[in-house]
Amino acid sequence: MRNRRDTPPKQELIIEAGRTERQYWKDLWRYRELFYFLAWRDILVRYKQTAIGLAWALIRPFLTMVVFTVVFSSIAKLPSEGGAPYPILVFAAMLPWQFFANALSESSNSLISNSNLISKVYFPRLIVPASAVIVSFVDFMVSGMILLALMAWYNFVPSWRILTLPLFIGIAFAASMGVGLWLAALNVKYRDFRYIVPFIVQFGLYISPVGFSSSVVYQRWGQWSLIYSLNPMVGVIDGFRWAILGGESQLYLPGFLLSLGLVIFLLFSGIWYFRKTERTFADVI
Repeated sequence: MRNRRDTPPKQELIIEAGRTERQYWKDLWRYRELFYFLAWRDILVRYKQTAIGLAWALIRPFLTMVVFTVVFSSIAKLPSEGGAPYPILVFAAMLPWQFFANALSESSNSLISNSNLISKVYFPRLIVPASAVIVSFVDFMVSGMILLALMAWYNFVPSWRILTLPLFIGIAFAASMGVGLWLAALNVKYRDFRYIVPFIVQFGLYISPVGFSSSVVYQRWGQWSLIYSLNPMVGVIDGFRWAILGGESQLYLPGFLLSLGLVIFLLFSGIWYFRKTERTFADVI
């Protein structure tokens, strides 16, 4: 008979999501093909069975720009900035705002919509909301064609500041990712956030300088305008306008630095909270 001592001990294989930070970030690279697949799938699904397809990424911001130009320029008689035509002023803000708003809407529901995948297979869950932000970034790039068309229509030539635009695009990406990670993680545990996110997007549109210039706020509020700059999109939008409009367009540095600091805080705190709650996603979702 075989001795009981010769029987090999039972071994358990425990797969734990990112036991060390170094291993977790390596897993992000190892699962990069899944990241590409999720992003490409969402791009195809978004405009599937639509008559004009990707053109919706052009129509929505263009119509919003027309409405804002009529309301704030023709009716409210608000001034432009840097001598630029008012439609270009509005659309220079519509680009980052639409990117941010779409990223929030998509990333907040990304974990819920991929619940079957999350509950069955291990992979770094950070891939899911990150791929949703990438899909919104594709819409952002497509919408940029409208800005080029407006510049050609008004014979508007940007200055050397346009070279700094990638910096502000990176800040917009960080803001979208930071807030998106917070909302994605919170939406798994508290499903109420699926109702809160549309309100955040709608309310944020009114308190962000999309249809008007921030210089109007700074002139009327003075030092109190720093409260206005607590909106992270204020610094992003002002940066876009400073880079695109050039000329006499000014960047209010204290307000911009405050918004930038808040974006950095939201990004790192979003990663921290997402990693903290990530291990419970498969159980809660």
